[in-house]
Amino acid sequence: MADTKLVKSAGEHWVCGVLSRLGWAAALTRDGVARTDILAAHSETGAMIEVQVKTASFGSRTTFMLGEKGCNPSRSSSEWYVLVALASEPWEQPRAFVVPRDHVAAATWIRHMEWQTNPTAKPGSRNTGIKAARVDDWVFARYEQRWDLLESPADSVPVMLPSRFRDWIADPRVDLRADHPWNHVSPQWDLERDPSWPEWAVASS
Repeated sequence: MADTKLVKSAGEHWVCGVLSRLGWAAALTRDGVARTDILAAHSETGAMIEVQVKTASFGSRTTFMLGEKGCNPSRSSSEWYVLVALASEPWEQPRAFVVPRDHVAAATWIRHMEWQTNPTAKPGSRNTGIKAARVDDWVFARYEQRWDLLESPADSVPVMLPSRFRDWIADPRVDLRADHPWNHVSPQWDLERDPSWPEWAVASS
């Protein structure tokens, strides 16, 4: 599926279908609405969520193009990302990573800044700006198929990013973007099952 608009549409409609089966009355927003692709209300609790969907088509390496907008923190405790990795065949089940917006914002900034400023890189070889920031699926491994997280406020979900990301927050060359809320309130980190790093990711970090 090469058409980027079709890829986007496939991911959004699939997420709506899953949400509906989980008891959420989900509706796509109009094109051009910033930050939110789906609005949903839970049929039993009345809870409301705002979901931004990012969809990656099938490939040997699944990467989500998040860019500078992916660094924008949440405005409320109801903002989420669902990152969808489409399967190789249209009838196969996609993979989905259900992640609070603040976690995506932190991961996008941290991963890009660490890559850009890594002291082992050849000088001048990493000039790509934050507008082209991307994050691989393994960074969000522990959020995969965690649709249950949507039943809690997004700001109450423990951070399940790799522990190395927490270390990089304390590194002056990486840090967090100035407007990220974790600069003022330290989140709870769940580090019991730290995801392993692919060999290529260690070599390129």
